Amino acid sequence: MMGTSPKVDLWLGGAGASVPFPLLSSGKVRDVYELDARHLLFVTSDRISAFDVVMREGVAHKGRVLTAISAWWFERTRDIVENHLVSARVEDVPGLDPSLRESLRGRVLVVRRARPSSVEWVVRGHMAGSGWKEYSRSGSICGVPLPPGLQPAARLPQPILTPTTKEAAHDVPIDEREARARVGDAFYDAAKSAALRLFGRGGEVLAREGIVLADTKFEFGECDGRVMLIDEMLTPDSSRFWDARHVVEGTSPPSWDKQILRDWLEQQPWNKEPPPPVVDPAILERVSARYLELCVKLTGQAPEGAIA
Repeated sequence: MMGTSPKVDLWLGGAGASVPFPLLSSGKVRDVYELDARHLLFVTSDRISAFDVVMREGVAHKGRVLTAISAWWFERTRDIVENHLVSARVEDVPGLDPSLRESLRGRVLVVRRARPSSVEWVVRGHMAGSGWKEYSRSGSICGVPLPPGLQPAARLPQPILTPTTKEAAHDVPIDEREARARVGDAFYDAAKSAALRLFGRGGEVLAREGIVLADTKFEFGECDGRVMLIDEMLTPDSSRFWDARHVVEGTSPPSWDKQILRDWLEQQPWNKEPPPPVVDPAILERVSARYLELCVKLTGQAPEGAIA
């Protein structure tokens, strides 16, 4: 089994990394560098966050899994909407010394530069998470009314778009009216259509592997006047994946994402504010194995650079 070990290249990245390009941003997981006026370099680290707090430790190969899965989906959904992927090959990144190139193998995306929208495009197909909490209070999610009596894990009558803002700390759910006001009607309509079609495609593909796509988040930007899919796509960081064999209404089904870590953290004496507790290495190994298992299940192979 692949997992944490002394041989694993646990790349955590950040502003101190020796990537020879201007660092534009360092997020919870991804570092973004400027290659030139029209292209960016995404480097996906092994950092992991929960409850919007980045843990002190990383999860072995997590960045490679996210990169491999995103690239796999980007190549298979270009018929639905244009996306920003140019290359996932580290050899296509100029100016890297050999040791850094090997460290970054499987972690890089060369992408076209786009102007991100101020909205995150969350699509839900099942009742779960914050959506369930809002529905239990109001009978709706982000202003979308839903039938009464739905239980956790229930399939919604049809997938719905429930947009949120993009905040440094916690994203805030918004309704369609506010989302339209933020991005404009034309952008909203194009992004909504693309998000729902991508969700449908993703759900069909995953269902063939025995996986339920409960919900996911997309990001869109504007490039040369066109709406473009950016960031990542249908990864275990941006999505809630369930094992179809264990989806029972009224329960919280076992998931293919970082729920293992969330469940462990819920049992700790922690107020969900920085600093986070030190994570049990056994939990990190379980999360790593889960991510790798999903990557192989979906793409047919382990991510490039992963160590068996």
